[in-house]
This record gives sequence, C-alpha cells and structure tokens, in this order.
Amino acid sequence: MPTIATDETAIAPIDWQQNDLYRFFAFVFAPPSRQCFELLSQPALLEALQNLWHRLACEGEFPGFEWFANYEEYESAYIALFDVGIPEPPVPLFESAHDKTRPPPEIALENTYFYEVLGLKSDPSRAVPDYLVTQLEFLAALRYTRENTSEEETALSVARAETEFLERHLLNWVPTVRTKLDRTAAPGFPVLMTLLIQFLNHRHQGLAC
Repeated sequence: MPTIATDETAIAPIDWQQNDLYRFFAFVFAPPSRQCFELLSQPALLEALQNLWHRLACEGEFPGFEWFANYEEYESAYIALFDVGIPEPPVPLFESAHDKTRPPPEIALENTYFYEVLGLKSDPSRAVPDYLVTQLEFLAALRYTRENTSEEETALSVARAETEFLERHLLNWVPTVRTKLDRTAAPGFPVLMTLLIQFLNHRHQGLAC
C-alpha cells in the first residue's frame, strides 16, 4: 500500500510506479477502515490523485478530490452507498448486481473458476466471489505471479488469464458503477472509480500490446 507520513510538514508523495494499483483500489473500496480514512484525508492526496489522473490520461481536467470531514461521515456514507438499500444498495459493489445477462450463480461460478488458476478461493464468510475487492485482489495476485516468474510459458498463461478476466468481468460491469456513483454526488468515491476504470483500461491495453 502507498504510505503517507502523518506529519503534514513531511508528507511523502505516492510513487504510483512502485505501487500496485490493483491493491490500491481494493484498499480504498474495501469496507471502511481507519487506515483508509487517514490515507485519503491527507492533504497530499489531492496532488497525488491529480498526478495519477494525468498519468492514466483520464479524459478532461482533474475534477478535484473532496473527502469526508471525519471517519463517522465516511463510514455512514460508504454503508449507505454500497451496503444498505431496498431491494439493494444504490451502488452495489458486486458484478451480478449490474450484469443482468447471466444468472448470479453463473457469474459467481465463473469468477471461482478464474481464481482456481492460482489455486485461490474466495472466503464466503467475507464476500461473494464477484465482489469488486475480491476481483481486484485476484488481479493483483495474477500480476504479482506474472512479474515474479522466471518461466515464459507461465508468464504468458497468467497474462492471458488477466486479460480475459478484465474483459469478461471488471470492464464488463465497473463502468455501470461509475454511472450510478455520478448520480449520487458522493464525495471522493466517483473520482476514485473513474481512476479505477481508466487504470483497468490502461492495463488491458498494455497486456494486449
């Protein structure tokens, strides 16, 4: 995870090239934590996210980044956006809530098949297999495996798995999340989601090349 010193006179900038953005976005969209709140509350985050916006060649000017005044506001907003609602939250963070072309069990099963490529299993007590954070953590594991193997065949196989997973899953539903988030006028999260989508597209294009 990127780290920023709590002393405002000595805040270390985030080196995006040295941080796995899959893990960064899994961290900021995970259930509320003090660590996440403190990271995103740092004054240096505005410039860091602006740098990431330009690095990923996002469309238009950086819109700025407004975060919550305190942890309680952040926690309650997260729950109201992503966790609670009838018949579902305003912006669910799982694929089957947005992809209506296939039954939810089929989507969950296909995610599980991908995870088995690395011998991984999602923990049903924590989240369903098509949960955004689970998917991002899987992609981070694929990237780590690819970058740390000495076997070319393994590297190519893992790259194909990452490319296909992006196409069949993340890029197939996360843009819908951004559209729904934009309607909420919630602080912070729409900008983070825009950056996530641009990163996913950027990563997919890089693998294709």
